[in-house]
Amino acid sequence: MAKARKHKEKFKNFNLVVFGGTGDLAYRKIYPALYQRFIDNQLNCNYNIISVSRKAGYELKFQEKLTSFLTKSIKKSKTNSADLKKFISNIHLITAEESSLEGYGDLKAFLNQFKGYQDIFYFSTPSSAFGEISQALKDSGLTNESSKVVLEKPLGHSLESSNAINDQITKTFKESQIYRIDHYLGKETVQNLMVLRFANNLFERAWNSENIDNIQITVAESLGVEKRAGYYDQSGALLDMVQNHLLQLVCLVAMEPPYALEANEVRNEKLKILRSLRPFNKQSIKTESIKGQYTRGNIEDIKVNSYLEDIEKYESKTETFVALKAYIDNWRWKNVPFYIRTGKRMKKRYSEIVINFKEVKHNLFPSKERMNNNKLIIRLQPEERIELIQMTKIPGPGGYRYKPIALKLDYVDSFDERFPEAYERLIIDVIRGNQTLFMSQDELVAAWTWIESITNSWKSTGAKNILYEAGSWGPGDHILDNKESWVTKSWNKK
Repeated sequence: MAKARKHKEKFKNFNLVVFGGTGDLAYRKIYPALYQRFIDNQLNCNYNIISVSRKAGYELKFQEKLTSFLTKSIKKSKTNSADLKKFISNIHLITAEESSLEGYGDLKAFLNQFKGYQDIFYFSTPSSAFGEISQALKDSGLTNESSKVVLEKPLGHSLESSNAINDQITKTFKESQIYRIDHYLGKETVQNLMVLRFANNLFERAWNSENIDNIQITVAESLGVEKRAGYYDQSGALLDMVQNHLLQLVCLVAMEPPYALEANEVRNEKLKILRSLRPFNKQSIKTESIKGQYTRGNIEDIKVNSYLEDIEKYESKTETFVALKAYIDNWRWKNVPFYIRTGKRMKKRYSEIVINFKEVKHNLFPSKERMNNNKLIIRLQPEERIELIQMTKIPGPGGYRYKPIALKLDYVDSFDERFPEAYERLIIDVIRGNQTLFMSQDELVAAWTWIESITNSWKSTGAKNILYEAGSWGPGDHILDNKESWVTKSWNKK
């Protein structure tokens, strides 16, 4: 067995049943996350991982593909063939060709062998199947008070469809049993936002409209739609990224200190932020939102196709870029713009949060050089780090010359250990029964309500996509017809 940390925490025995267990997400994220926790000696209980597939006769291909993905996901020095064999021995493939009492016969027979285990049902399928799977589990007598269900996004495509899915699921599971997963909330730097804000007096005292000029939250992707063309063309950048990932980041940046680090307390504070987001209307949507679609271009000297060519659907109006100037109408954030941006086929891949502080009230140091504002930069990917940009005197005689210098906390340099992937943390929290990092239904409703103020306003005003070249930073200054060019002016280009 590979050398690993000892975990004092002892988990209750569990069965993890993965619906869609032969899908891409399961291979890329779910199984590698569990394997990492196994290698790190955290799965220190009896457990089974059950992969549910609609395809019969898939056993050999499943084993080969699973072995390949697990081998690639772990550094060779961290694992060996004995580890791999032992872990895979706990993974079982079960076929359920239909979501019914009869179709779940084999699953029921397997789970009945392990009485007293907690059963965790992971729905890694399209959300349109969540209701029928939940009902089939109930009809088969496979759920009880200790059961849990993990729901992958997207949870619907509108407020109405999201509520309908929730209504179906809650016929089987209570809200306290439901874990709506968003992997951004499991990232190490996102987690550190809580500590950064609430454990440092320096920041918490300045974390308000008196001291902060604007906040930027950017997720730039260099990739196109890849294998997700069918799904992506039904959602677009707004629903794929803003409705969940970026809004959750807004919540963590803007929320008030919770009474305690308990699930309900944290989620209630996030809910207050979502309900305080200023809705868009026919007027504000024209000046405070942009949507775009990428055309042909070059990324790292490689020619790439347009979005329409990628999806082979040349009439599509789906946006691949969104920029929003949002406001939170409460005491702390009055009139502070939150620039929310995401796009595909950007020049580079990076995700970050930038807190731009206001200028000093009076500059004592006359200079032709502009005095830069202080910035707190929280980089989420590709490398995880935190930078505080401050003005510093340049050494030497000749008066006060200054320039911005970054104080850096680089996670790789500062911590001599591997950082667990987001899915590792989140799956372990499900096993623990900790819902802090998972969205409540109230949060989901509030998020959809705000998002629909955007989609409805786009529709009513006939908003069109602005084309931008793949490999660029998105739509240019000209898009606002000489109005305030906040889209490009505030973009923290890298």
